Amino acid sequence: MDTRKNIQELSSNDLVAFIFDLFHRTTIHHALWFAELMHQYGREKAYEMLDIVYKQSYDIQMKRISKILGADTSNGYPQPLLDLPREKQMELVEGLSVNWLANDGVWFQAVEKTKGMTEAKRCNDSCWANFSPFEASAIKRLLKLPENPGLEGLKQALFFRLYAFINKQSIGEETEKSFVFYMNDCRVQSARKRKGMEDYPCKSGGLIEYASFAETIDPRIKTECICCPPDAHPDTHYCAWKFSVD
Repeated sequence: MDTRKNIQELSSNDLVAFIFDLFHRTTIHHALWFAELMHQYGREKAYEMLDIVYKQSYDIQMKRISKILGADTSNGYPQPLLDLPREKQMELVEGLSVNWLANDGVWFQAVEKTKGMTEAKRCNDSCWANFSPFEASAIKRLLKLPENPGLEGLKQALFFRLYAFINKQSIGEETEKSFVFYMNDCRVQSARKRKGMEDYPCKSGGLIEYASFAETIDPRIKTECICCPPDAHPDTHYCAWKFSVD
C-alpha cells in the first residue's frame, strides 16, 4: 500500500511550513556555493562572483515571487515594503538584526551543548573569520565606497553592521591617522550582566572580527585591541578598538 503523501494533501499550515523550508534550502544552497568558491578560488575572487550572482539571483527571485503574490515592484523592491512608514522600516531593520544575533546564539549553544565550550568558541571564531569580511564587503557595495576609502569609509561602514542596530557604539579620540571605536553597550554582555554572569570572553573572536572587517574596507587599516573581555574594562564600554593608517 502506497502511504506517500502528495503535496495536495498537506494542510494549509503544513504547506506554508513547506514554503518556508524552500526559502531555507535556497539560502543554504546559496551559502554553500559561496563557501565552495572561497575554497576553490580564494576570498577576493569569490566576492567578485558573489556580487554578480547576488544581483542576478535577487532580480530573478523577486520578479517571480512578486508576480505570484500579485505585489507591485518599484526599482526592484516590493511596493508594500516601500510603502511602510519609515518607523516600521526601521523597526524591521532592528528586528532582522536581533534575529541574526539570536540565530548566532542558537548555533553557538548547539555546539556548546554537544561538543563543549572550547569547541563552540573555536567554531564561533572561525565563523567570524568568514562573516566579518563578508559583511564588510556587502556594506562597501551598499554604500558604494571606493576601493580604499580610508578611515572615513571605515567609520561609516561600522554603523551599517548588524551590531550597530542592536548595540550602542561610538567613536572617539579621532586624529588624521586614527580613531577609537567603542562598544558602549553590548546586547549579549548586558544580558549576562543582568543574570549575574561574568562577561563572555569574546576577545579571540573580536581580534578576528574587527581586523578582518577593517582590512576588507581598506587593506591599509591596522587594528589594535584596547580592551575586550576577558580584559578589564570601564563601565562606559565593553570593548574598544583603535584603527589607524600609517
